[in-house]
Amino acid sequence: MILFYYVRIRWRFTLKSRSLYLNQLKEYIDTPVVKIITGVRRSGKSYLLKLLIKQLENRGVSQEQIITLDFESIRNEVYRSYKALYDYVMALADKNKGKSYILIDEIQEVDQWEKAIRSFLVDIDCDIYLTGSNAHLLSGELATYMAGRYVELELYPLSLNEYLDFYSIDDNYEDNFYEYLKYGGFPGLYQMPENENLKFQYIKGIYNSVVLKDVVQRNQIRDIELLERIFLYIADNIGQIFSAKKIADYLKNQGRRVGIESVYSYIHALESAMIIYSAKRYDVKGKKILDRMEKYYLSDLGIRHALLGFRQSDIGQLIENVVFLELKRQGYTVHVGKEVQREIDFIASKRGKKIYIQVTYLLASEEVIEREFKPLLNVKDNHRKIVISLDRMQAGNRDGIEWMNLIDFIRNFEG
Repeated sequence: MILFYYVRIRWRFTLKSRSLYLNQLKEYIDTPVVKIITGVRRSGKSYLLKLLIKQLENRGVSQEQIITLDFESIRNEVYRSYKALYDYVMALADKNKGKSYILIDEIQEVDQWEKAIRSFLVDIDCDIYLTGSNAHLLSGELATYMAGRYVELELYPLSLNEYLDFYSIDDNYEDNFYEYLKYGGFPGLYQMPENENLKFQYIKGIYNSVVLKDVVQRNQIRDIELLERIFLYIADNIGQIFSAKKIADYLKNQGRRVGIESVYSYIHALESAMIIYSAKRYDVKGKKILDRMEKYYLSDLGIRHALLGFRQSDIGQLIENVVFLELKRQGYTVHVGKEVQREIDFIASKRGKKIYIQVTYLLASEEVIEREFKPLLNVKDNHRKIVISLDRMQAGNRDGIEWMNLIDFIRNFEG
């Protein structure tokens, strides 16, 4: 049974920078495309719009030119049809002497929203920014309807660097890293008291909101208990290669019979809500993507610990999740590498650049060093290769492979 906790956060007066995303948005200000910001609920999409408003005002845009709507508010429920939304925005835009800047939060709550948005592009001088909590906001017919008229920016909960910035931390990174590892990076935690129970209660509220609004309701799922069991299995096994059949077998052992395709449909619904991400396997030798055996990672580790508790023994899985999300934030496409009988944790690709990465807790013995370095030694190309661990004493480079401390990697990684 889902218990629903909800805390609405009022941001402090001083806005903290999320420069990675704001800089990307700034490049698109006044361009003739719709800017669509997607991300799991409470990852900071509304906050990013606040930062954008400040940026627009600094450029001389008046408050009257900025039209905002938040569809998580009941007061805006009357505009949840495309025609009502169109009429409301047009009435405000007609009063503006200059360009209108339209910022709409959680646009997926509007039925056939794309019709109104496309009309704005035709009917008025405007610049449009939308947020949504669904990875497939522009899938299928919608993508066709908006083809060539939008850019998408995926936003994640706070990175370690952003976390340190929010809390104004400029030293003692290691201790604060473990706090970040435990509670994750939902920006709303910045407003919470230093109380573990309250923090985890807040995170459970986010989880329940995602499950109820973005998974159950949107996908018309009836068996919520089965959905939660599948999610908890994935959360407990992040960074492990497994298939839908393995989940189905696990559920069968618990007395729940479910088909493999049904498991995949539940996983797909969780991915659409951006609460989990998958990394497919890539055959390094055959240079092809392999089907139906992948790894899964969480959008935020705080969810895992709020539901399952924090286990120090799982730190290897946790830091792998951290590296995966950092690569995604920097715009990489991430696969799991298969090198003959060995595994490469990540093959990250972006615009012709490729990085091979192994992640481990500690390189505590020659046996572990051999295990982690050998798959990368067998890759015969000139792309960057890195082994990442939490060791403070490092050997630098080994046979052309970099050996980096995890915190140093994240602090200095620019993609």
